[in-house]
Amino acid sequence: MHITLVSSLDALCRAPALDHLSSGRVDTAVVIHDLLENGTVVRQVFHDGRLLERHENLLEHGCLSCTVRLDVAPTVERLLADGYEHIIMGLPPTMAASMAVHGITQGVKSLFKIAAVVLACDPSSLEDQMWDRHTLFGSGYTAARKEERTAGEFLLEELSFSDTVFLAGPFPSSAGNHRGRSLLLLRELAPHSTLIEAGSTRSPARHDAAEARARSVPGTVRIPAADTSTVYTTVLHRVRRPLHPGRFRQALPQLAEGCVWLRGRLWMASAPTCRIAIQGIGPRVLLENTGPWAADLPDAASSHPAGSTDAILDWDPESGDRATVIAVTGEEIRPEELRELLDGYALTPAETAQQSGRFPDPFGLDTSESTEAAEMEPRRK
Repeated sequence: MHITLVSSLDALCRAPALDHLSSGRVDTAVVIHDLLENGTVVRQVFHDGRLLERHENLLEHGCLSCTVRLDVAPTVERLLADGYEHIIMGLPPTMAASMAVHGITQGVKSLFKIAAVVLACDPSSLEDQMWDRHTLFGSGYTAARKEERTAGEFLLEELSFSDTVFLAGPFPSSAGNHRGRSLLLLRELAPHSTLIEAGSTRSPARHDAAEARARSVPGTVRIPAADTSTVYTTVLHRVRRPLHPGRFRQALPQLAEGCVWLRGRLWMASAPTCRIAIQGIGPRVLLENTGPWAADLPDAASSHPAGSTDAILDWDPESGDRATVIAVTGEEIRPEELRELLDGYALTPAETAQQSGRFPDPFGLDTSESTEAAEMEPRRK
């Protein structure tokens, strides 16, 4: 018994994806969930294009997590018991596929397999959505008033976790060069993804749960294997010395300016034992203390901390996994200037001799708990 999950920013992208994925399939149920403004969850179940049921469920707490627990998971359990071999779930717009996977795994007792996780998006709108500074609620994508993510943050989360992207929206002939630019951007943001569109005979990629989780760990860096884009560039750079927090704070706007996506992990002199994740998506840059480096754990040789795959691949005999690793994706990125800028943040030999307590901590990163330590707004070029 297989389940395909389809996430999206809006129902206009979701609908053609569901039509394409269900076309010609037998013993398949298509389930569509929507969360309305008053906390009502609307569920529709289709088979062979026919509406079998429509139900409204008013939730006490009208949020996405309650939707999964109280309606999505029970619906999956019931349909599996009815004998469907395949269930295609059209998740409520802005619901993270990872949230749905977790809720279904926890709430469904029958045997099943997550066969595919698909993000449905309109490539011609992608770049503008990445730079949208409003919250998902503020931009009208969700009825959940407490939603604080931006469209870009949602899309990057889904691009990291999903294995397939369904290309919705205008056909290439009507979208023009803008769609072509966005397809190049998609390849930079999600080089692992299989791209499909209406009418394509290509099947969704098989969902690799372990790899999806690894890609989604804060501070993880995945980049294209080769530079094939003529518009966008992704530059990767490593610095094996701790960064001076003051210089980094002053120069961060320059680093992030014009970047569609800035991501990686920082080794800060003010918090040398803390692995700091950095993520800049469009107009916002966030820093987060994700806990200790693998090299600073007492049982580092046998433990598996967050980001342990990267720790193993990036291990240095002297510094272990401690390093600043940053990838920057955008237009007009000058690799040598970027690398020179990052190298300039690093401590000098004289500064390295100082005690870490003598360095300022402008971001408030040296804490025992993960924190959202900074939020900045770089400019779009």
